[in-house]
Amino acid sequence: MSIITLTTDYGLKDHFVGALKGKILSEYSDAVIIDISHYIDPFNTVEASYVISASYDSFPKGTVHIIGVDSEANNENQHIVMQWDDHFFIASDNGILSMLSQKIIPQKIAAITVHDRLHNEATDLDVFVKTACHIAKGGALSAIGKEITSLKQVTDLQVILSEDGNQLKGNVIYIDHFGNVVTNISKKQFLECSKGRAYEIAFRNQTIKNILPYYSAIANSDKYPVKYYEGQKLAIFNEAGFLEIAIFRSNPLTVGSASTLLGLNYRDVVSIQFKN
Repeated sequence: MSIITLTTDYGLKDHFVGALKGKILSEYSDAVIIDISHYIDPFNTVEASYVISASYDSFPKGTVHIIGVDSEANNENQHIVMQWDDHFFIASDNGILSMLSQKIIPQKIAAITVHDRLHNEATDLDVFVKTACHIAKGGALSAIGKEITSLKQVTDLQVILSEDGNQLKGNVIYIDHFGNVVTNISKKQFLECSKGRAYEIAFRNQTIKNILPYYSAIANSDKYPVKYYEGQKLAIFNEAGFLEIAIFRSNPLTVGSASTLLGLNYRDVVSIQFKN
């Protein structure tokens, strides 16, 4: 079984996603195509990187991941394929893959060079499809690209540790279907910096004083039913290992969500202050 996943900013109104799947099946009829998301905010490479990092390891080793976000090749961004944690990621070198590779050193990176083997009207996604199908069939990276040793690094929206080691400052990088707000502060960074100290999460003149192990842990008293705690704000480390701020059992379509009720939006600052 050869799995090819798709993460794009195409949405589902237009023909693009269906056409992309048709191109894959025309090139490799045995491919198993899985949609991760087609609702990445247009050209939002940070959001794309978060979504793929949160989902890739749910798939078997050897899966090929096409990331069609800001995918047009230009003077600044070449097309690349990265073998990483025994998965393959195909994208433009626009920072998406450098965010992923902060966790694990890539096994191999190649600049894709198949463009001249395609027809004159080939699109960027045709290049991605050709590359993905080649790898899914068991082909070597060396046959579709020239090995490179580095990726474009992204300096925007990086977690910053204060000089005295008492504060981690990050940003909102994703807002999910429930309106929960995900930051780029990881559990690993938190544990390395906290060293067992008390702390306080701060954002927009509001605070949260503890990080829960799961959402329902907010119901910490036998005196009240779980429903009593609905609408209260909380913080957890989500399944992808990033700090998330939520409103317990909120409905963004009726009463609102962490994003709307707490006024948190993409790029907003969220910090953790540690106490000595």
